[in-house]
Amino acid sequence: MQTLTANGLRKAYGDKQLFKDMDFLINEGDRIGLIGVNGTGKTTLLNGLAGLDPFDGGEVVTPKQYTLSYLAQQPNLAADKSIMDAIYGGSSPIFAAIRDYEQALAAYTANPMAEAAQAAYSKADARMTQVDAWDAETEIKTILTQLHIDDLSQKIGSLSGGQQKRVGLAQVLIEKPDLLMLDEPTNHLDFDSIDWLEAHLSKYKGALLVVTHDRYFLDHVANTIWELDHGQLYRYPGNYEAYVSQKAAQVERDTASAHKQAQLYQQELAWMHAGAQARSTKQQARINRFNDLKSEISDRPAATGTVEMKVASTRLGKKVIEFKDAGLKLGTHQILNNFAWLVQPGQRIGITGLNGAGKSTLLNVIAGKQPLDTGTVEIGETVKLGYYTQMSKTLDPTKRVIEYLQEAGEVLVTDSGERISTTQLLEQFLFPRSMHGTLIGRLSGGEKRRLYLLRILMSQPNVLLLDEPTNDLDVATLTVLEDYLQQFPGTVITVSHDRYFLDKVADHLLYFEGNGVIDRHVGRFTDYLAQLKAAAAAPAPAPKQPASTVVTTAAPKEKTKLTYAEQIEHDQLQTDMDALDAKISALKAQMAATSGEDYVTLGDLQQQIDTGNAKLDKMFDRFAELDEYVND
Repeated sequence: MQTLTANGLRKAYGDKQLFKDMDFLINEGDRIGLIGVNGTGKTTLLNGLAGLDPFDGGEVVTPKQYTLSYLAQQPNLAADKSIMDAIYGGSSPIFAAIRDYEQALAAYTANPMAEAAQAAYSKADARMTQVDAWDAETEIKTILTQLHIDDLSQKIGSLSGGQQKRVGLAQVLIEKPDLLMLDEPTNHLDFDSIDWLEAHLSKYKGALLVVTHDRYFLDHVANTIWELDHGQLYRYPGNYEAYVSQKAAQVERDTASAHKQAQLYQQELAWMHAGAQARSTKQQARINRFNDLKSEISDRPAATGTVEMKVASTRLGKKVIEFKDAGLKLGTHQILNNFAWLVQPGQRIGITGLNGAGKSTLLNVIAGKQPLDTGTVEIGETVKLGYYTQMSKTLDPTKRVIEYLQEAGEVLVTDSGERISTTQLLEQFLFPRSMHGTLIGRLSGGEKRRLYLLRILMSQPNVLLLDEPTNDLDVATLTVLEDYLQQFPGTVITVSHDRYFLDKVADHLLYFEGNGVIDRHVGRFTDYLAQLKAAAAAPAPAPKQPASTVVTTAAPKEKTKLTYAEQIEHDQLQTDMDALDAKISALKAQMAATSGEDYVTLGDLQQQIDTGNAKLDKMFDRFAELDEYVND
């Protein structure tokens, strides 16, 4: 088994210690989802393992010929090369073998009688077989097609950032390393591409370490969740759903412990205030104990998932936004075509669909940044917009975090009249007090996005426009934002490709299909996607035959009951499903009782559970098919 071992890893930026004395193993077959608040060091850990930004201390040990591939958030691809040439320029053994083979073939073709050329060609030919590189070009084209990259002659420099990310993803997937590391792989992917990627990774034989905010993706791909929190690495066996369950139980335990500590702290505080006589030298041990408690409570990270922000917004009248016969064309792209839309108070609207179809443009029209070609858009007189854009406003790097927020106001008032200070608000959005005086220039990209979002919310709008808010925000922050939006009394319009986020915050959908075609749906987004898949999978209706060629055939006899053999199969399936379900439950219990460090056992148990669930699904489908004809 190929295993990567990390011992005593340390990394700091200035006086900020990201992690210290970190140990872990990554075994073959591990599917690890790495999560944590922005700025805790997730990307730094991946960069360190990839050798791009060395650790301050510790060591990473791998077997000989261990291979590792890394998809960074911004892939490093040669701008002047074509897509295929850029991919073949990768450093993996497969691409090195292909380049050596092409050179050896050219030399051999030019001088086939030269012994040196013959030897080099034979060696290169054998190397191609050894690293399984013969079908690489076909696989690359297949992968790029699934990722919607069709013109392989395009120069990298002519591609959008999202297209370059997809090319980089294709490159690392074809390399088939022992450890595949992906940083936000689903950003800029359409939904069918995400589905394909999930299926592709489920068959991957090596280890996977992925940083992503896409919680459905984590749920489908990961069998272990790692959480970076205050310099420590916490491990949770299972997928994202299992993590949420375990995390909730942990937070409940921590909250109970924190409550007891707080009570003890208050008792000690009362004693400290009792007077000079109590603070005699005889009581020094108790004073030390008080100081230790004070330090422990102030350093304790706030429990995530307990945020409650019932923030008041300005009154919103009956008229919010109305489009009438709106038309808009940008270049050759039709964005809106006779578009009519009435937005009502309190609605939660999700906007999604194909890349480049005009979703962000629609928000710009609402915000007054993009005029229509034809028709009108009317904004209600009471509307106060808050607009969170993909291209966040440049933040002054010389300002401090709390100073930037205080520019929008000193306090924020809840719907119950409670006044929340900027300090409290920062803490609720996962900025601990130790960060309030930090210069903005020292924040990570995700932390800046979170601060920018908070500044917009601080203005107390009654209509929120959110353009891809999940990009570059961590899972914990998204949970806080979703909690806020569920309590927000105004209207929310959000552009997003995040299926989980849309399911939680939107109950009305606009789906941009391109060329000005916009579909509408009421309900959950994943239900809408299921409808699209079902429609795509349905067979096309048979063409009608001319009357002269129509042949009338007898209708097949309708099935009304089970045969004797089918009845026996039906009864046995019920017994077998109950037994298999009990076995899966036992495996889950065994998994929960297994040490989080025993990766081999955990991986084996997870594989047995996955196999059992797949078998159970097939059995249930067959049971449902037979059960339709069981006589009551």
